[in-house]
Amino acid sequence: MPRTGRPKADLTLTEAEREQLLGWSRRSKSAQSLALRSKIILRCADGSDNQTVAAQLGCSTATVGKWRRRFVEKRLDGLTDEPRPGGPRSVRDDVIEQVVVETLERTPRDATHWSRSSMAAESGLSASTVGRIWRAFGLKPHLVDTFKLSNDPLFIEKVRDVVGLYLNPPERAVVLCVDEKSGIQALNRSAPLLPMMPGVAERRSFDYARAGTTDLFAALDVATGLVIHSIQRRHRALEFKKFLNQIDQTVPVDFDVHLICDNLATHKTPAIGAWLAAHPRFHLHFTPTSSSWLNQVERWFGLLTDRQLRRGVHDNVTTLERDIRSWIEHWNADPKPFVWTKTADEILERLARYLQRIPGGGD
Repeated sequence: MPRTGRPKADLTLTEAEREQLLGWSRRSKSAQSLALRSKIILRCADGSDNQTVAAQLGCSTATVGKWRRRFVEKRLDGLTDEPRPGGPRSVRDDVIEQVVVETLERTPRDATHWSRSSMAAESGLSASTVGRIWRAFGLKPHLVDTFKLSNDPLFIEKVRDVVGLYLNPPERAVVLCVDEKSGIQALNRSAPLLPMMPGVAERRSFDYARAGTTDLFAALDVATGLVIHSIQRRHRALEFKKFLNQIDQTVPVDFDVHLICDNLATHKTPAIGAWLAAHPRFHLHFTPTSSSWLNQVERWFGLLTDRQLRRGVHDNVTTLERDIRSWIEHWNADPKPFVWTKTADEILERLARYLQRIPGGGD
C-alpha cells in the first residue's frame, strides 16, 4: 500500500487573510523571509501539496510543512518568528515593521540612504535598536551593488548552449573558456612600501607612476583547470589568431575544441572566420552580451587580480609579465577547475524571479 504521509490540515483563507498575504508576497522590498512564508501559504491554500510548493519556491518540504502548520494554528500571527528565550522585547512588532518598511521604501529628506542615526531620529528608537532590527532583517542601507541585464535577443539560447557545455561536455572534446585581460598596468609606487607589523597593516603611498601596459590571452580548460596563455602587447584580431594557433598546437589533434568567448569584435573578424573554416575541429560558442559571469575564465582572472596584480609593484612591463607568467606556472602546477552547478533552467528561473522585483522588469 503506498504511503500517504502524515495527514495535512485543511488550509483555507478568508478574503482579508488572502489580501494581506498577497501584499506581503508582492511588495518588492518586503523582508524576504516573510514574503516566502506568504507565498507558501498562498500556494498551499490553492491546493498544492508540500513537495510541489517546495519545488516551485526553491525551499525544503520541511519548511513548507512548518509554515503550513504554524498558519493553521495561529493564522497570520504564526508567520512571524517565535519569541526567543530571555526577557520580553521592548519594541512592538508594529514598530519593527514600520522601521523595516521605512528603510526599504523611503529615503531621508537630506540623504540618499538611511543611517542608524537618521533612522533613530525618524523612528524615536535608539541607534543600537535600529542596528539590531537591520541585522535581524539583513538590511544594509550603506551598501550598494551594481548589475546589468543583457538585451541579447538570443540570451536564452546562448545560456543553454554554454551551460550545456559545462554540465554535459561532448565526448573526445576539450572545452576552453577564452578571453583577454587587456590593459594590465605596470604600476610603481612613489615611495617604498612600509611592511606589515604586529598591529599595523602594510602601507603604501597613495600615488603611483604608470610604466606601461600588457595584454593577457587565457584559455581555461573547464575539465582540468589548466590554463593556456599568451602575453602580447596588443589585443587585435591578429594577436587572437596567434593565440588560436597556440591552442591548436597545444590540444591533441584527435580532440575537438569548443571555445566559449564573449562578443568582442576581434573574435568575429573575417580573418578569424577564415581561420575557423580552415580548422573545422574548432567550434566557437558566444556568451550573451553583458554576461561575462557566464565565462569561467573571468573567475580565474579575478583570482589573478586578487592574488598577484592588485598589490603588485612593477617599475616596467617586463617584470610585470614575468610575474604573471610565474603565477600562471604556479597555478598550472596544481590546477583547480571551477565546479559549475546551476542548470540553464535554474539560471533562467532565478532571472525571471529577479525581474519580477524590478518595476517594469516583467513587462
